[in-house]
Amino acid sequence: MDLSELLVSIRLGADVWMVCSRKFAVGRADFIIRGCTGNAEYFVWISLKGHGNGRISQRGSAVGSGNLYGMKSTPAVVLVSGGLDSATVLALAARDHPSMIALTFEYGQRHSHELSCAASICRNQGVSDHRVIPLDASLLAGSALTGGGEIPRPESIEVIGSTIPDTYVPARNTVFLSMALAVAEIAGAADIYIGANAIDFSGYPDCRPEFISAFQTMARLATKCGVEGVPLSIMTPLINMTKAEIIQCGIDMGVDYSMTSSCYDPSDSGQPCGSCESCLLRAEGFAEAGVVDPLVGASV
Repeated sequence: MDLSELLVSIRLGADVWMVCSRKFAVGRADFIIRGCTGNAEYFVWISLKGHGNGRISQRGSAVGSGNLYGMKSTPAVVLVSGGLDSATVLALAARDHPSMIALTFEYGQRHSHELSCAASICRNQGVSDHRVIPLDASLLAGSALTGGGEIPRPESIEVIGSTIPDTYVPARNTVFLSMALAVAEIAGAADIYIGANAIDFSGYPDCRPEFISAFQTMARLATKCGVEGVPLSIMTPLINMTKAEIIQCGIDMGVDYSMTSSCYDPSDSGQPCGSCESCLLRAEGFAEAGVVDPLVGASV
């Protein structure tokens, strides 16, 4: 069904929503329309996937009395590294917010191929405000990811996460989230999204729920908006999902994983090494999901 605009009215109980048209990206099976009734504004998520007609889908979180279905009324700030998890988180944020500010950090990472992936992911998702923030590489030195030693090659996937690996970057998520916090407060964004995961992960301490909870508490104490009663939230929709569940979630939303890079030691052309911890976790995720990884061209 090739639609670019839609003008409809939706009856819900005793209310009639006069819904205005909103353009959506060509090729997507989902789109969003905005409506008003009285003094309240509503966002409704319409899905055409597998259906001959549009249907209202109650997806996303509701915030305030004015948003009963799907989309929130404020922009989101999203950390986008260029990896599989951040691509999925960006799609989730796009589902629930009218606009996004995507932040990518250039911090001297040896796998800098992910920077070009982040740009492609943001373009594909229709993000108009993608900011690449350069950091002094010496601030986050001491990790194998920033040139402080060789990239570890685990003997098996079972040992991943048993100890904090050499690929841990000191305070990386603390630094990234702190900068995102400032951007969010300036932009009036209520939600900051990060693709942290504590199930199929490398054991980084700043990906754990305890860290996220502590940072959110700090954010609400340290910001004007938090003190004045409009707190910011750190959104971690993937934190309790397996890698297979993340992949399936992204596929359901049309995420193109061929644009992503998970490898810690890719070739100059971006080809994954296949043996670092991140490659192993990605391979297991696609295998458990029963899906072909587009980067390797075969079910792994």
